[in-house]
Amino acid sequence: MENKKGPVSQFLETNFLHFNAATVVDAAKGYEAHLTAGGKMLVSLAGAMSTAELGISLAEMIRQGKVDIISCTGANLEEDVMNLVAHSHYKRIPNYRDLTPQDEWDLLQNKYNRVTDTCIPEEEAFRKIQHHIEKIWKTAEENGERYFPHEYMYQLLLSGVLKDEYEIDPKNSWLLAAAERNLPIVVPGWEDSTMGNIFASYVIKGELKASTVKSGIEYMVWLANFYEQNAVGHGIGFFQIGGGIAGDFSMCVAPMLEQDMEKHNIQKWRYYCQITDSTTSYGSYSGCIPNEKITWGKLDVDTPSYVIESDATIVAPLIFAWILGQ
Repeated sequence: MENKKGPVSQFLETNFLHFNAATVVDAAKGYEAHLTAGGKMLVSLAGAMSTAELGISLAEMIRQGKVDIISCTGANLEEDVMNLVAHSHYKRIPNYRDLTPQDEWDLLQNKYNRVTDTCIPEEEAFRKIQHHIEKIWKTAEENGERYFPHEYMYQLLLSGVLKDEYEIDPKNSWLLAAAERNLPIVVPGWEDSTMGNIFASYVIKGELKASTVKSGIEYMVWLANFYEQNAVGHGIGFFQIGGGIAGDFSMCVAPMLEQDMEKHNIQKWRYYCQITDSTTSYGSYSGCIPNEKITWGKLDVDTPSYVIESDATIVAPLIFAWILGQ
């Protein structure tokens, strides 16, 4: 029996009847049905979802057990923490479409890195975290220990050293919610992030070994084991925000187990939804429709699949509201 829905969900069901709007409701109902049947869900985060403060809705999804594993870019991993400790220093630029190259240069000179309409303050965000994470990396290396990128961030948050620095309600940090649950996370291409760049600089200077942070290959090996253990029964669904490596890395685990490991009876992903503003075009992964993924052994013929061509900062919170009964 479906739980009673709140006003946001009632609004969606009454008004979102056609086109992308209807797909939003269909995808939300599909997500809910997958969980109700006993399935698990992976959420992948591309783009700048943490800077867009998706944590306001995603954190509660994590707390309520509506997400079982996350695949995200290194930027989303770190930018949630940056927002947690430096929010008051962020600079919003509503007229970002009108900026000239000189305007952009001026922002750089003032140590602001722009993400669409929001500028992240370098000193208050990056450097504040760097001071603490450097100690954690070096302590691990001194002890002969190695961890994944997200595990280092979990250690940072759970240590409590940043608590006095919080500038938002911590319930709105999705990474803190994930750390408290010890939620599995994979972060493919972590090197392509500010913290990844900072770590690389320590390796170049001879202050740390590259092996102190576990690699993307090790993430894939770990994910293969997780997938094989959990892709049973109603299996694992895939809720993809954007495209890129955060999505494709994790989705590839199913065909890898079947085709490269030559394992039999490997279940494919059992639900799929992608929110994207990328149109289908030549060679665009972000714009490839679900049917194409069938040819790669990622989705099955009968996998419930949805594509919502819209802005994830609008759509994802609405779908999460539905799942949460709001």
